[in-house]
This record gives sequence, C-alpha cells and structure tokens, in this order.
Amino acid sequence: MLWVNGFELVDLALLERRDILRQLVPEEGVLKMSENFDASGTEFFEVAQKMGLEGIIAKKSDSAYTPDTRTKLWLKIKTEQRHEAVIAGYTRNEDSSKKFSALILGIHEDGELKFIGQAGTGFTDSMQTEILKRLKPLETEDCPFPTVPVINKSSRFRPNPPKAKITWVKPQVVCEVRYQEITPDGLMRHAAFQGIREDKKAVEVVKEEAVAVSDLSKEHQLLADQKVIVPLPGKQRKTFLNPKDETQTRAINGHDLTFTNLSKIYWPKEKISKRDMLNYYYQVVPYMLPYMKDRPQSLNRHPNGITGESFYQKNVAGKVEPWITTHAYENTTHEGNKTFLVCTDEASLLYIAKLGCIEMNPWHSRISSPDFPDWCVIDLDPDTNSFEQVIEAANVVRKILDAIDVPSYPKTSGSTGIHIYIPLGAKYSYEQSKQLAEIIVTLAHHELGGFTSLERSPAKRKGKIYLDYLQNRAIQTIAAPYSLRPKPGATASAPLHWEEVKKGLSIQDFTIFNMVSRVKKEGDLFKGVLGKGISMEKVLEKISTVFG
Repeated sequence: MLWVNGFELVDLALLERRDILRQLVPEEGVLKMSENFDASGTEFFEVAQKMGLEGIIAKKSDSAYTPDTRTKLWLKIKTEQRHEAVIAGYTRNEDSSKKFSALILGIHEDGELKFIGQAGTGFTDSMQTEILKRLKPLETEDCPFPTVPVINKSSRFRPNPPKAKITWVKPQVVCEVRYQEITPDGLMRHAAFQGIREDKKAVEVVKEEAVAVSDLSKEHQLLADQKVIVPLPGKQRKTFLNPKDETQTRAINGHDLTFTNLSKIYWPKEKISKRDMLNYYYQVVPYMLPYMKDRPQSLNRHPNGITGESFYQKNVAGKVEPWITTHAYENTTHEGNKTFLVCTDEASLLYIAKLGCIEMNPWHSRISSPDFPDWCVIDLDPDTNSFEQVIEAANVVRKILDAIDVPSYPKTSGSTGIHIYIPLGAKYSYEQSKQLAEIIVTLAHHELGGFTSLERSPAKRKGKIYLDYLQNRAIQTIAAPYSLRPKPGATASAPLHWEEVKKGLSIQDFTIFNMVSRVKKEGDLFKGVLGKGISMEKVLEKISTVFG
C-alpha cells in the first residue's frame, strides 16, 4: 500500500499500511488479503514444511517501504532448496518420446549468463506443451552463454548419459526450480521444474544465497518478537484439523468423526504428530480414494507411532461404527471367517487413519467382484540389495512388459522396494493374475539372475531381490498409492513416471512433506491402473511369440 487518495504511504510502518489496505480490499471477490501471523517464526516454518507450502515470508512489522532495494527486513524463507533460473535452451534425448527432455538453466553473474545446470523432471505433458509455446518464438542459433557448456556430461551419477539435441533460446523466460544441492562447480544437482515465474524479469535473476533459519532468528530478529509472517501459496485443501485442540470433531459425508490425542508423536525423530498424519490423508483423499474405494482393508495399527507396539486387524466384527461397511470373507484356512472393514468414501478412509493406521492396505479386488482383482502387482522386495539394483530390476520388468504390449505403472513401496501394477479390469481370477505375474518375474529372473530370486523364504534368498508374484492372491494386500509408511522419514508410496525410475531415485524423495504438492503438480500417475485392463489371451499369445 504505497499511495492512497494522493498521499504517499511508503514511510508508514508495515502494519499501518496493511491496516489501510485491509479497509480497501472487499470481503468478497477475486481480490484476497493475504493473512499474516504474529507467531514464532521457527514454529510457523515447521508448520509450513508439514503442510507442503513453498515457505514463509518474514517482514519486520515496523519497517518502511524501500523501493528498488533488496532488504533484510523482508525475507523469503523456503522450506526446500529452490532457485530462480533463466531458461537458456532445452534438450531432447535421442529416441525420447517427450516434447523435450530437460531445460537448460542459467543466472546472471558479473554481467554474463552463467550455466547452472538442467531440470529434467517436474513436467507433465500439458506443462511441456505450454513451456514450448513460450520458447518456440525465442529459438536462436546462438548460445546465450559466453562459452558453450557441457550438456549431459558424465559423472558418477550419470556414467552413460543419453545423446541429446540442444535448442538454444533467447534468455527471457524465468522459472523456479528445486534442487538437492549445488556441486563444487556451481551446478544444481537433481533439479526439478516448479513453474514459470511471471513476476520476474530475466535480468533480475542472480545467485541466491541461502541463510539458515536459526541464523535469521539471531541476526535479524525477524523470527523472534517483531515480525509479520505470511505463508507462501500452496495448492492444498482447506485446513482440516487445527493445531491446538487435542480432540476435534468433523462432519464428513454425513458422519461425525471425532479425532483424539492429536498431539501424540507418531514419528519421533521428525516430530510428526497424529494430527499431521490425519491432515496429510485429508489432503490426499481425492487422489487416493479410487484405489481404496469399495475394497476390504487389512488394518495395520500403530496407536503409539512407528516406535510403539503395532498389530494387524483383519476381523472387525462388532468393533467399528455401525455406519462402516463391512465384508464377510469365508476362509477355508485355519484363520477362519473374517469380517473386513470396507473403505467406501472419504469418511471411512479418515476413520481408518484415526484408528492409528499409518499405512493403508486395500485388497486388489472390490466387494462387487471379490474374486476378480482390478490389477496384477509385481513386488520387487530387496534384502540387502542397493536401491540401484531394485531400479535395474524394475526396468527389466518394464522392458519385458513393453515387449508384450502390456501397460505398466510403477510406484515406490515407500519402504525399500518398487511395485509395478498391471491393469486387469476385474476380468480375471486371482489365480490367473498370479500365473501372469509368475511368468513375467521368471523371464526377468532369467535375465537378471545374479541378484534376484524367486524364493519366498528369506533364508533361501539371502542377499537377493525377491521378485514377488505371490502378492496376487485373495486377501493379500499391499500399501496403496499415496499411502504413508511407518518408516523413518514418513515416506509415502509414490506413483512414478517410468522416466523417473533411474539412478538417483530414492525412496526418501517422497514423504508426508512433499507428496501432496507432487500429486497436485503431476496429477494421478496411477489412474491407468483402473482402466479396462489387458486381454490375457492376447498377452499369453504375445509372450509365446516373443519369448518362445
């Protein structure tokens, strides 16, 4: 708020200018007044991290407005390492089906454009289309850097990079990227595209120096007493459970759900509470529900968090609310008959979570067709193997499935392995699904052999990845897409692009802190799993033709 009715306001304190602005912004309409919180900056920063927000803005409450000057009285504190960058070109790898493979990025330093690396992930198809619309008119034969940088160079992380065609563009478009770290030669490692910056001019993009939050508190006192804190925008649903009350009741799908002991710590090292877990599931429900809906559940309950006693509960007869749907399963084994809880809607999914179920374990089939699974799953379960070996095994399975024209959808298990789903469309029995998986993993094992095993017994397969096809049996369950896992770091089972299944991928890349923002950006990568499904007859014929 710089001027009003001909009067200059730049010398007024920030809170005074905000008060004037608040009087002028209508309560309804497209213009919104950003909320500010007179709170402890460090505590608020932790909340922003848990909610998956980009970060917070800290401003000194009595500061004046200083035009055209960077000041430490107004600070953006990001929850992860991010950087603004100028797009200087793009690459397209040989044999790639994508519109482009990576964006070439730079920043301004000493009057020149400096190469800082590439961003090869974070795009959807529609995003790539929009980006190319912006870049096509800017294409040029001239490299915008003083010297042509080495693109796709080899390193211990990328020993055999693909050949790539480079297209240079005039450095006019600015984007935001996140990255893991800056290498000694000034390049961003594992950079991922976050979005185009409409508010920045390319000439303004320079090197950003990160400052520790603890240092900000000490040096500037912006995270102590005198401050105004504003959350940076995020794409999440409205707040579900507030951060104060230990017991809260919410009306969901016509049912009153009471949530208790909300400050109980479920992940001690990360200080993640039951409240945080419930808020996560509320955020991710729209994406997760299709893989939970109308499916009986094996409840894996952790009432005291990941370090406390846990137990499985399959039989819920007489132990759940009357409005919960159940499914009676007639078991001929020694376990006897069971009554399973069935997830039917958002209310029942959150009901499962409030029981202390950190992870969600649905059947592969729905109660409308309990003997006919919607998908076949191949579970790559390592022993002492490196995750790079799991990635190698996954890509061999993919190669086999591609050769027989079978669509497949990978996801991290959230624990140590990778799950690969094949859509069946509830057209085949569990036995047929199991036999298909057995054929595929047998072919993969013959190719991999050295570090994989088909032995179910851990003692017999010590030190090898178990290519598990026996998951495809009635009442067997596996962690649902987007499910959290009771593991250090609060990891989540994350659907992946196949292009992401490569060296550098880590289970720890996907957690309670970033899974919601990822699915908002990427969309539901698993939706094809619920498609019409394969033709088993055609697939078996193709296997016979290709593999003999």
